[in-house]
Amino acid sequence: MLIKEMNIRKMNMTMKSPFSTSFGTFQVKEFLLLEATDELGNTGWGESTAFQSPWYSEETLETNLHIIRDFLIPLVLDKGFNHPDEVSELFAPLRKNNMAKAAVEGAIWDLYAKRNKLTLAEALGGTAEKIEVGISIGIQKSAAELINLVHGYVAEGYKRMKVKIKPGHDVEVLRALREVFPDVPLMADANSAYTLNDIKLLKQLDEFNLTMIEQPLASDDIIDHAKLQKELKTPICLDESILSLEDTRKAFELGSTKIINIKIGRVGGLTESKKIHDFCMANGIPVWCGGMLESGIGRAHNVALTTLPNFILPGDTASSSRYWEEDVISPEVVAEDGYITVPKAYGIGYEPNIEAMDRYTVEQFHFKSE
Repeated sequence: MLIKEMNIRKMNMTMKSPFSTSFGTFQVKEFLLLEATDELGNTGWGESTAFQSPWYSEETLETNLHIIRDFLIPLVLDKGFNHPDEVSELFAPLRKNNMAKAAVEGAIWDLYAKRNKLTLAEALGGTAEKIEVGISIGIQKSAAELINLVHGYVAEGYKRMKVKIKPGHDVEVLRALREVFPDVPLMADANSAYTLNDIKLLKQLDEFNLTMIEQPLASDDIIDHAKLQKELKTPICLDESILSLEDTRKAFELGSTKIINIKIGRVGGLTESKKIHDFCMANGIPVWCGGMLESGIGRAHNVALTTLPNFILPGDTASSSRYWEEDVISPEVVAEDGYITVPKAYGIGYEPNIEAMDRYTVEQFHFKSE
């Protein structure tokens, strides 16, 4: 598999409604799509999940563009690969920049699957024909608005509700939800908004029978999370703290987490995601696939990854229509009664909608081997 061309699209799409977390609110999503073309004219697609600002991690859309354009594409262009695992090995000498690496690697995984007449799920070793999905709900102006949203998502069949929390918007919000929805699987996502000084407050969350509390403490921490987990009945799930298989191993050995959220971009691609999945499966740690408000391209990669057997908790991969008036794939991702049917077409299983992409593309960068 010889990579002959790479194309970067800088995209600008407006979400249906604003999305709020402990670190900010936004509605316009800028991101990068990557298209890789081989010597036979086959194409594969990947997506960078970095945001415009460094609020989730140090990576941003512009830093990703720089790293992809100036470092990663020169490494893969005119380079032959037998398997996409070789891409992560090639990128290993470059420190971090995981979302940039994942975007390029993802396009090559899609390309590899198509060349070998496999779905991306099959190429990864996945077997599930349907995946169970939940919904991620940003911080709302009032508990009443949140309850109204949850009523709608429960009616649609979503299997789990993830609610964003932050100091001053936590215990009472979850209590209000539990009073109305005593049996709905519920988790709280803190996005690193708390410290060990908040142990007394966080212990109050135990009364709500949460599936987990996600990343309550600092984004780069695994030591304080171990201290906190000893104080809580509620399982801690790590997100931002897990950037690699090595982070996963250390967090497990310290007792920092009982559940792992795997985000393809955060950990540097599908190859590392699969390694983390396999480690967690061997050590009895459930995993689930987190979302980064992706377009259909990134969403399709999430669907494929979630077909692996240790993804036993519902992920964040909701329907395209949850976020976008129009997605950039055809057909769009659709969840029915809380499940997404895994597509049977080769590669990511969804066709890129080039006309839609063109409407939302603000800039393109094209690279071709000599």
